[in-house]
Formats: sequence, C-alpha cells, structure tokens
Amino acid sequence: MLKTLYTRLSLGLFLLLLAVGLLYTFISLYSLRGYSASVSQALHQDLAQTLVSDRNLVSDGGLNPGALEELFSLYMAINPSIEIYLLDLDGAILSYSANPTQIKRNHVSLTPIHQLIEDRSLYPLLGDDPRSHDRQKVFSVTPVPSTDNPQGYLYVVLRGEQYDAAETMARGGKVLEMSAWALLVSLAVAMVGGLAIFHLLTRRLRSLTRLVAEFENSDKRQPLPSHHPSALQHSHPSEASVAHFSNTRWRNKQPVVRDEIDYLGASFDDMARRIASQIEQLKEKDAQRRQLIAQVSHDLRTPLASMQGYIESLQLRRDRLSPEEQDRFLTIALKEGRRLSRLVDELFELAALEAREKQPVPEPFPLAELVHDVVQKHRPAAYESQLTLSLSGDPELPLAYADLAMTERVLDNLISNAIAYSPAGSGINVVVGQTGGEPEVCVKDSGPGIAEQDLPHIFEPFYRGDASGDSGHAGLGLAIARRIMMLQGGDIRVENLATGGACFCIRLPVKAAFSPGVINT
Repeated sequence: MLKTLYTRLSLGLFLLLLAVGLLYTFISLYSLRGYSASVSQALHQDLAQTLVSDRNLVSDGGLNPGALEELFSLYMAINPSIEIYLLDLDGAILSYSANPTQIKRNHVSLTPIHQLIEDRSLYPLLGDDPRSHDRQKVFSVTPVPSTDNPQGYLYVVLRGEQYDAAETMARGGKVLEMSAWALLVSLAVAMVGGLAIFHLLTRRLRSLTRLVAEFENSDKRQPLPSHHPSALQHSHPSEASVAHFSNTRWRNKQPVVRDEIDYLGASFDDMARRIASQIEQLKEKDAQRRQLIAQVSHDLRTPLASMQGYIESLQLRRDRLSPEEQDRFLTIALKEGRRLSRLVDELFELAALEAREKQPVPEPFPLAELVHDVVQKHRPAAYESQLTLSLSGDPELPLAYADLAMTERVLDNLISNAIAYSPAGSGINVVVGQTGGEPEVCVKDSGPGIAEQDLPHIFEPFYRGDASGDSGHAGLGLAIARRIMMLQGGDIRVENLATGGACFCIRLPVKAAFSPGVINT
C-alpha cells in the first residue's frame, strides 16, 4: 500500500495539511478570542465613567450608596455579560454586582488599572477576575467620585462569567461546526490540488522507473521502446540507440538538465549506454580470448610438433643418418626450440604489460644516442640479409623522458621487423626528429607494405596480415610495442610509404608532458 512514492507523498501531504489545519484552527480561535477582547475593551473603555455619570453615583462629592445598589441590580438584569465592582484605593473589593458565593478574590491588582487610566489605547489590557484566582479579563475602570478626588474605583469586568458561558456554548455549537466545515473544505481542496501537483511532478519519475524496469528485464543490449516524457527524452540504453540519442538529446554535447529528475534521467541514459557498450566489449573480448587461445595453441603447437618430430626422427634413425643429417636435424630442432622459447617469453611479457605488472621507470635521456646504439647493434643482421641500414635526421633533440630499456625493446622490434620484411639489396632508413616539441623516431623499410585492411589491426596480438607470410613471428611484437608506448605516455603509428614499404614511428614524451597511458585491452 505504501510502496510507491506517490502514495507516500500523498499520505505525507495529508498529514501535513491536517497538522497545518489543526494548528491554524487553534491559532485562529486564540487570535479571535484576543481580537474579540480587544474590540470589546475598545468599545466599552468609557463604560465605567458613563455609568458613574448616567446613574448619578456621585452626590455631594461622594458616592451615593443607594444609586450604587440600584446600578448593581439594574445591570445584573439588563446586561448580565458585565460585572461591576467597587474598589478602594488599595484594590480591595468593597461592593459588587455578583453572587457573593462566586467571588473568589477580595483584592485585585491595581497595576493594569493605573495603566488603563493613564493610557486608554492600551488594549487588550487584562485585569484580575474576582471570580477566579488566576483568570484575567478585559475591563473598564474609572476613579470615583472623581479623578481629582479619588476615593476608589468603579471596576467593570466586560466579559463576565455569563458571557464566558454563552461563548462556550456558541463555540461548542455553530462556531465549531462552521470552523470544522471550513477546515474540511480547505483540506479537501488543498489535498486535491496537492495530489494533482504530485501526479504531474512524479510523472517523469514514473516514466523513468518504467524505463529502468524495462532495461532491467531486457538483455541490456537490445533497444528499448522510446519514451518521451515532458523533460525525460530519448532514454535508449542500448548501443543500437546511441546514434539516435546523440542526434537528439546530446545534439549540443550536453543534456538538457532542468532539475534533479532530468539529471537522473541523463545519468541513467549515460549509464545504460555504457553498460550496453561494456557488454558488447565483453562479448568482443570473449571472442578475442577464444581466438587468442586458438592462436596461442596453434603457434605453440607448430614449433613444438616440429621440434618433437625431428628429435624423434633422430632417435629412431640415428644409426641410418649421416653426421651431416644428424646435425641438420639438431639445428632445426634447436631453431624451433628457440622459436618456442621466444614465443613464450613474448606471451609472458605481453601479459605483464597488460596487467601493468611491468611499470616503466622514466628518466631523461638523449634519444638520438640510443637510436645510434640500436642501429649499430642491428647492422650485422642487416648485412647478413644484404640490406643497408642507415641513420639520418636531426640529432639535436629534446631529452626524452621514458624507460630506456623499454624504448630500446621497441626499437629492436621495429628494426628487426624491417629487416625481416625488406627484400635483399634494399635499404632501411631510421630517421630521428621531433613533432610538437617531442622526440620521434621513424623506421622506414623497403618491404611490400601493409594492406589497407590490415592497418587498423596491425597492433593487435597474434594479428598477421597476408603479406607477413611465414616469418616465424607470432604477431606479438607490435602489440608489445604499442603497450610499452602507452605505458610511457608516448605514441606509435604506422603508415605506408608512397615509394613502397611501411613506416613505423614512435614518439616519446618530454619530462613536463609525461603522463602514463591507460591500456585498453
């Protein structure tokens, strides 16, 4: 019953309105009572003085006892709402118009009496009620026989006990009935208006809730039906709807956020798109993992089977093989063993780089000197392959800020690949320079180049294009090179040369710009 936000808001509104209505009723009745007292005292502030003059209470400079008794009797009959008391100068009650059994005081405080005599505008001003030990009421008062010759005070309680009884009866009857009806009508109108407002305010929230429920029950990859609340638009959580979402809500690259619900909707849109994208990435990674396992199994099985075959042949036919054939078998088996060892090493190195277990230790160093040493190291291999390995460019480069050993590993890989794929009699040119103030090295070979369809995948593990042939490489070297460069905050790229061949370039950061990269596997 109370599970929905709308129901809880409605109940909260009802309780709030009920509390406000009761508080308003209490304040209104209290204020009305004070207002009525103020009006009564303002209208009758001269009543005591009028009684003295109209009823001839003063005769020959003194009080007329007979006229006073007549006044008490008369006003008890014609106006029972007032009570008349005669006080001395100390506030003691000398005479009164009430039933003697009902008088609880024999003395009243003179402080409010003096205040009202001095300033007639002070109302409501309450004085002691002789019929109660603690109650106070509005009053009218005048000195008698005169202000210049006061011998006492005529003290008139304007709202006596009979007035209180009549007011209580009226309040318990028609006044309370009217107040109750007014309260109920006000609560009903406010409740209906509040419910309508809550319904409008929670409409977008209900739509968002339905959208979240549909997304929860979906496969997180298929597009959900389009929902278009007034401000919550285009909540499509799947990859298939990202394009539509981008063309509408994100047209200005920022969502239209007017309040918390819009922000919540925009956050859900972004979360749903990311979840869908991550699910697709997980599927793609799972497929790549399966493919990787298959490729690793194949690449490990090939040299292992070759090595095992030659060793078994040598063991079974040793007595029938000449020394030259035995040496050839051993050489091939050793070559395949080295190939297997290199493949395993590369697999471990790639895994360590992807897991960030192997971190670079950057330091400033002259890149041109490192490139010169690496070129000299590979010149014998180039000479054996009948290739010319040259170094050119501007040696005056800013100091690179990277891991020296990792950078050398990348250069070794690029130059080795260039030697492996360049035809005999051609040349390999290593060029040093800078781009945007950062040192750069480009290795340009004279091989067949890279097919256009292979360029986007050239740095993926185990990827080997059609032009690679059977080079003896597992396709891990460029993947390792890319991860090394990303860890160092650098960059690696490849392009085909117009004259033929491929050009691999690496760019290293300088110290002020160094920022370790994030590997996206």
